[in-house]
Amino acid sequence: MSDLTPGGEPAGADRGSGAPGREATEAPHVLDNPALAALTGPHAHFAERRGRVLRYPVDVSPWLALPAEPDADDWADLAALAGPGAEVPLAGFCGQVPDSWEITFRVEGVQFVDDGLAAAPDAEAVRLGPADVPEMLDLVARTQPGPFLPRTVELGTYLGIRREGALIAMAGERLHPPGWTEISAVCTDPAHRGEGLASRLILAVAHGIRERGETPFLHTSARNTSAIRLYESLGFRFRRRTEFLAARAPEHLTDGRAAVPVP
Repeated sequence: MSDLTPGGEPAGADRGSGAPGREATEAPHVLDNPALAALTGPHAHFAERRGRVLRYPVDVSPWLALPAEPDADDWADLAALAGPGAEVPLAGFCGQVPDSWEITFRVEGVQFVDDGLAAAPDAEAVRLGPADVPEMLDLVARTQPGPFLPRTVELGTYLGIRREGALIAMAGERLHPPGWTEISAVCTDPAHRGEGLASRLILAVAHGIRERGETPFLHTSARNTSAIRLYESLGFRFRRRTEFLAARAPEHLTDGRAAVPVP
C-alpha cells in the first residue's frame, strides 16, 4: 500500500499547522507496549504502581510496564518497586537501559497476531483453576514454556487436557490489552508430544478469546523455530520483533537513597 495520498503528499501530513510537509506523529499500536495497555485497562485491578511504572504482583506475572520513553524518575521508581540489587524482568522493552543497571539476560523475541486461525472449542479440554495450580506448575517445570507463577491462572482462561487423571498439556491467557488477549503457557508433557495437543489447545483458547470479540496474539523466542512454524501453520502472522531481557537494579538511587521496595 502506498504512503502517498492521491495528491502526492505523505499520508497523514499536517496541512493546517503552518509547517508544510510536517507529518503528524503516528499513534503507537496497543501491542507495542501490551503490558502497559493491560495494566491500565482490563488488568488494572492487578496493577502495582509507583509513578508511571506499573507491574503485576510478583506471584502473578513478571511482566511490568514502563512508559514508551522512560526518564530517570521512571527508572528510579522501578528500582524502588523492585528493591536494591533486585533482578527485574523487562519483557518487551526495546529502549535504552541506564548504565547504572546491569543487564543480566537478553534474548530476541517475536510477536504474532491472529490472521485466520481456525479457532474452535475442544471436547477434551477442561477449564483449569486454582486447585490445579500444583499440577500446572509441575508441568511448566518439566517443559519450560516460559514464566508461570502460583497466581498466573488468575489472568484469564486456562485449558488443559488430562489422560488417566494426569495433566499432560495446557494453554491459557496472559496479557489482556484492550481488544486483545495473549495466549501463553503452551506446553505438552514430553511423553505426549507429536499428538497435536498444543495445536488443539491454542485453537480452543483462541475460540474463547474470539467469542469475547477480541483478537488472540502471542510471543515467543525468535530462536524457537519449531514454535514459530507451528504458529504460522495455525494462522498466526508475524507482527513485530521485540526483546526479552532482565536487568539488575542499582543498590542506590542517583540521589544516594537506598532503593527500598514499595510495600
